[in-house]
Amino acid sequence: MKYAPSPGPGLRGPAIADHIKAIPQYLYPQHLLSRLMGKTMRIRALRIKDRQIRWFIRHYGVNMEEALSPYPLSYGNFNDFFTRALAPDARPIAAGNDQVISPADGRISALGTIDGSKMLQAKGREYTVPKLLSGNALDGDTFAAPFQNGQFVTIYLSPRDYHRVHLPVAGRPRGMRYVPGRLFSVNPATTRVIPKLFTRNERVAMVFDTRKGPLGLVMVGAIFVGGIETAWAGAITPSYGQPVSLWEYDRARHPELTFRQGQEIARFNMGSTVILLFPDTVNLAATLQPGARVRMGESIGRWA
Repeated sequence: MKYAPSPGPGLRGPAIADHIKAIPQYLYPQHLLSRLMGKTMRIRALRIKDRQIRWFIRHYGVNMEEALSPYPLSYGNFNDFFTRALAPDARPIAAGNDQVISPADGRISALGTIDGSKMLQAKGREYTVPKLLSGNALDGDTFAAPFQNGQFVTIYLSPRDYHRVHLPVAGRPRGMRYVPGRLFSVNPATTRVIPKLFTRNERVAMVFDTRKGPLGLVMVGAIFVGGIETAWAGAITPSYGQPVSLWEYDRARHPELTFRQGQEIARFNMGSTVILLFPDTVNLAATLQPGARVRMGESIGRWA
């Protein structure tokens, strides 16, 4: 599938209102604000955390019936509520060994074919796979090679969405890289305005080995995101000045790092974006369009 031409939040040009929302972010103390948000989300005082949770549910229309614990006041703090687990039957996993499922709830902001190493961010804005996966590291091209001329899907997680991330295909991590950066918002307006947004922002990039081939999954940080953590390494961000870091996992030394399709692998401690990278042997579903909502477990494509 080539870049989908259908109109959607990520595929129209920026409006004046988008610039008004996005440009002031250059002046924000982004990391300071995000650290403060992280502390606020972990307040355990009953009066404060209960008001935070009730307001959020009302404001965003959160469906608590899907949650493993549907009682808002049962959560120890706002972050526990925000990263809440879902009931076991809330997100059925699409059947079939060749299925690729959505890793998260959210909205498609862009998808299509990777043109060599170039990917679409929004109308008229591109970035590259090596920069996304490796920042300025010298091995960027090697890390990105499996995805040359492959497929990509970008999923925006709004504040109201479920914020745990699951593996689209059964596999095991080959490597994980933390790339420091800015913390611009990743909402649709900012995506249309800020050039190379996803390669500017702080992120955690993972490459998995699966029976069908390699899979890339990138979790992009944003302003007010209190942290990114993985199931096997714990909290990766906030990093407090950590440089580009690489973790490698070989099967002999880490036999336990094997995950089922649909198994939780990571979570955001506030909303952000997940980018999936596939080789050219994956066919994205023809029904996927920019602006469409997806839910974790739904089929978004098939291995050829």
